[in-house]
Amino acid sequence: MGVREDWLFRGILHQFTDESIFDRLDAGTVTYYVGFDPTAKSLHLGNLLQLTNMRRLQLAGNRPIALAGGGTGLIGDPSHKATERQLLTMDVLQENVAGIRSQLEKFLDFSPSAGKSQALLLNNADWLTTITLTDFLRDTGKHFTVNQMIAKDSVKSRLDRPDVGISYTEFTYMLLQAYDFLHLYQTHDCTLQLGGSDQWGNITMGAELVRKVASGNAAGLTSPLLVKSDGTKFGKSESGAIYLDPEMTSPFAMHQFLLNTEDDLVISLLKSFSFLSHDEINELATSTSERPQERQAQRRLANEVVAFAHGRDVAEATEKAGRALFSETIRDLDEATLVQVLADAPTSSMGRDELREGIEIVDLLVRCSLAASRGEARRFVDQGGVYINNAKFTDERVDLSSALHDRYVVVRRGRRQTHLLVLS
Repeated sequence: MGVREDWLFRGILHQFTDESIFDRLDAGTVTYYVGFDPTAKSLHLGNLLQLTNMRRLQLAGNRPIALAGGGTGLIGDPSHKATERQLLTMDVLQENVAGIRSQLEKFLDFSPSAGKSQALLLNNADWLTTITLTDFLRDTGKHFTVNQMIAKDSVKSRLDRPDVGISYTEFTYMLLQAYDFLHLYQTHDCTLQLGGSDQWGNITMGAELVRKVASGNAAGLTSPLLVKSDGTKFGKSESGAIYLDPEMTSPFAMHQFLLNTEDDLVISLLKSFSFLSHDEINELATSTSERPQERQAQRRLANEVVAFAHGRDVAEATEKAGRALFSETIRDLDEATLVQVLADAPTSSMGRDELREGIEIVDLLVRCSLAASRGEARRFVDQGGVYINNAKFTDERVDLSSALHDRYVVVRRGRRQTHLLVLS
C-alpha cells in the first residue's frame, strides 16, 4: 500500500500541493522537513502527529529534517492565535530549543546506519539570525505582495479583529518560514514540507518562493488538526498540556490521559498515533463498537503512544502501575512509581508515632475527608466499601503495619475516592 492510501485510511491527509509527491514518497526519494516551534522546553502530545508522520515516511526510505525554530521562535507564529504572542527572551528560547532538540533524537533515526534516509536535526537560527534585513527584503520580501499576505488565514483572522490586530513582527513570520524552505531546498535538496492544516498558508508561501527564486519544484502536505469531540485541541488535560518530557508529564500521567480517551475518538487516535496495521486497527474498532466496556482500543492506544514517546519498557511499567492503582499489587510498586501513580490523589500527613499507636478506621476516614462523620464512616466500613492499600479493610484500627515503604498508606472509599497518607 502506498503512502497516499495509508494516510487516507488513517485520516491524516488533509491538503497537498502536488499529486506527484506521492509517487516520489513511495519511491523513497524525498527529503522533507517539519518545523517545531520552541514555545516551551518540551514538545507535547499535539506534536506527536507530525512526529509519527515523519517516522512513517522515514521508514518508507525518505529523509527527514527536524527543524528547531530557534530563529522563527524569536518572532512567533501568529497561526490560529487570537492575540499577539509574548516574545521569548534569548535565554528562554535557547533553553527551549535545547530541550526540543534532545527529544527529536528519540523519534527519528539519526544514525549513519539509516543510509540515505538518515535524519538531520537543524536550527533555523543558524541562517535566519545571520541574514541582513536589506538582503532579506530584497531577496525574499520582493516576491510577495501585501495583498497575498493579508489574505492568509493566520493574518486575516487577526485583521478582522481591530481590537487585536497584528504587529509587523508577526506579519513577517510567513516570509521567514518561506525562507526556511528555500534554504533547505538549496542546501539539502529538501522538496517537501509537512505540517498541520493551520500551516497551509505558510507552507504554500515557501513552495512559491522555491519556484520563484530557484526554479524548483517544492511541495506541501498537511494533516488535519486533532480535536476532541467538543472542538478543543487534543493533548491537554485539566492540569495543562501533556508534554513528552517525562519530568514535565510523567509517563504514567500520559498513559492515564490516553486511557480516558472517548470511544468516538480512540480509533482516530490509533490511526494517527500508532504504527499498527490496518487490520489490527479495524479489529480494535470492532471491539470498541461491540464491547466498549472492555476498552481494548484505549489500552492499546495508551501503550503504543507511551512506547513511542518513552520506550516499550516504560509503557509496560506504566500499564502495570495502572493496574495496581485499584488492586492489591500496589504493594509491589517501587516508591517512585507509587508516588507517581498517586500524584493526583489528595494527600495529608500524620506523625509516625501517632500511627504506631494505631488509629480507629472511622476516625481515619473522617480525617482524610472520605467521610463526613464517624457514623457515616462506620456505615462505609460495614458495607465493605473501605480499603487500605486496595485491600478491603474490616479491622477496627490502622497501624504502622499498613505503611508501604514504611511511609505511605493508601486509604480508599468506594471505587474512586482515594487519599494518600504520608507519615512524617
